[in-house]
Amino acid sequence: MVGSAEVRSFEREAAAPDGARPVLEMRAISKSFGGTQALDDVSLTLRTGEIHALLGENGAGKSTLIKIMTGIQQQDSGEIRIDGEPVRVASSQDAQRLGVAAIYQEPMIFPDLSVAENIFIGHRNRGKIVDRRRMEREATEVLGRLGVQLDVGEPARGLTLAEQQTVEIAKAISLDVRVLIMDEPTASLSAHEVERLFRIVTTLREQGVAVLFISHRMEEVFEIADRVTILRDGRWISTTPRAELTPVAAIRQMVGREVQELFHRERRQPGAVRLAVRDLRREGIFEGISFELRAGEVLGFAGLVGAHRTNVGLALFGIEPADGGEILLDGAPVTIRSPREAMSKGIAYSTEDRRQLGLVLPLSIASNISLPSLPRYLSPSGLVRRAEERATAETFRQRLSIRAPSVDMPTGALSGGNQQKVVISKWLETNPKVLILDEPTRGIDVGAKVEVHQLVDALAEKGMAIILISSDLPEVLAMSDRVLVMREGRQMAIFDRDEATQERILSAAMGQAADLFPETAAMTEATS
Repeated sequence: MVGSAEVRSFEREAAAPDGARPVLEMRAISKSFGGTQALDDVSLTLRTGEIHALLGENGAGKSTLIKIMTGIQQQDSGEIRIDGEPVRVASSQDAQRLGVAAIYQEPMIFPDLSVAENIFIGHRNRGKIVDRRRMEREATEVLGRLGVQLDVGEPARGLTLAEQQTVEIAKAISLDVRVLIMDEPTASLSAHEVERLFRIVTTLREQGVAVLFISHRMEEVFEIADRVTILRDGRWISTTPRAELTPVAAIRQMVGREVQELFHRERRQPGAVRLAVRDLRREGIFEGISFELRAGEVLGFAGLVGAHRTNVGLALFGIEPADGGEILLDGAPVTIRSPREAMSKGIAYSTEDRRQLGLVLPLSIASNISLPSLPRYLSPSGLVRRAEERATAETFRQRLSIRAPSVDMPTGALSGGNQQKVVISKWLETNPKVLILDEPTRGIDVGAKVEVHQLVDALAEKGMAIILISSDLPEVLAMSDRVLVMREGRQMAIFDRDEATQERILSAAMGQAADLFPETAAMTEATS
């Protein structure tokens, strides 16, 4: 989302009173997996009518703590209390019975069921015929409590992501939720959708629900939270009223050291034109995309939700081939109709959805890294040369500081930041000339973000041509030599680094560039 802090009008209501009673307490919780200590003596208290933010780098133990709260995993030691009484949460059914629910970045919606059916799907009353009229009436009432109107009889497949999350919240409300865990709920939402979600969260707080809010977006935490708990390396570090904490202090506690939230690249002289795109288009998706990308240059792609920046990347990699226009690589025209063709020409694409499209989570780190280059690791008999595969993966593990005890570790067991490093590693192994990075730091913590930025800078310094697609406007400004702005599938402007500001990029993304900045139109035409 571009510039959400600038365009969002949401303002926090008064915080929950200090005297609010505890509804859920995690006391001295510890959990290990083999030789890895995921949680070590962690305590957390959630009060009625408060929004409590949980911060920590990927791998700090947040996900493990949530899984214990929701019954997916059980702690090795420590206890959980509800209303002061010890309870055992041995399953998700136990958590549901106790009033604990969670919603995640990707809602778990049944697309072919109606909105009402999705809301009440967790209710069990076997042997009785469903009273659809009553169910739809009560679904409307539940949504009304959240200040939301949806057609409860329509299939859920037509809902936006924000509406799907609203249905998930309504589902929790229908089950008399007392503790609602929200894990990265805003990662894929527009500024307007975030504002609406925050109003719903505020409504829940006013109704006495305890909300545990987890986000890597620091500005959102300091906008909505009443208290903030910070974990690091599986340990509790602090719990502080939001008014007594600053973002800088929070980051320092998260990483255990002073750290800049953004890595700022030094300006360097780029090399020859590596990739030239002229009037690239795909029917009904995007058109008029023209730019040049030089060796050693980072070209940022910016735009609001619906700008179709990712679709341009997919076209350049052959997943969604362009219908027209011209692509030149090192001055020679090329045709890219498939990822195989793109890879053969030295183009690599790191997807924005690392878990679904970027990785095979059950496979090891080594197997994931070798996947795009697998033929190189096959023996004459067709078997994978595992020793060679592991040696290559070990090189990347050290080079990119992938935090894992072994390259044989399943990729699904890694934190988000380390998974992202594996995705980048597998494409670097193809030795590309052009690397397209789509949302490379989405959903990863501050420390891992800086490491990815340093890697991008190092690759550019060695002459790699990089396209950086990001919804994080400060990231685009910090990392890019030039910024291409899109709006609804059209190229609006290309700004040089010295000319790019948040105001200019937002104005261009909103279709106002030509009016506010006449030179913008000239720059765009010059690349056509």
